[in-house]
Amino acid sequence: MRQKKIKDATIENIAAMGTMVTPEQLKIDKDKKITLEIGSGKGRFITSLANDFPDELFIAVEREQNVCYRLSQKKHTLKLDNLIVIMDDAIYLGDYLGAVKVDKIHLNFSDPWPKKKHHKRRLTYPTMLKTFKAYLKESGQIILRTDHADLFVDSFQYFNEAGFQVVSYNWSLPPSQYMTEYEVKKREVGPIYQLVAEFKDDKSL
Repeated sequence: MRQKKIKDATIENIAAMGTMVTPEQLKIDKDKKITLEIGSGKGRFITSLANDFPDELFIAVEREQNVCYRLSQKKHTLKLDNLIVIMDDAIYLGDYLGAVKVDKIHLNFSDPWPKKKHHKRRLTYPTMLKTFKAYLKESGQIILRTDHADLFVDSFQYFNEAGFQVVSYNWSLPPSQYMTEYEVKKREVGPIYQLVAEFKDDKSL
């Protein structure tokens, strides 16, 4: 979907609010509980979590400049020192994380790429999941939330192929205080699906 252009959404203004706009390896306390959201949109979900859990660390990744500007504004307004915002594509995450491992990765309403010829672009496709696996601590989790039934069904197989174990799933997720802007809107027209998959170290598989 084409995003509305925001006049003030310049790289300089986004960076001035503390958002990372060029690759730089993060220096993070390994003992911190870390949650990563890939495709954070305007940030309602991740900023709510960061605000409610100040002792934990949160990382938001959003590549679309105008949307990331809104996310950066939320972080700046709420003074969320425990939230790191990265404006970049998820394929470059390794340039920021380095050796950092996270506890959870949230994939909230990622592009479902419905045409079969485009399935390899899905963030839950096995090749992508194997990349994300490198960023997870042992027994770390990936949580998929979507309103797209075909993506949800296909993702069970994707996670299995990538060496994850699905530990819970819900075909009609109840509303909560932690929802994206998109989820709030889509709940008016249909169910929301959620799947939680856990990473097991290859030696234990």
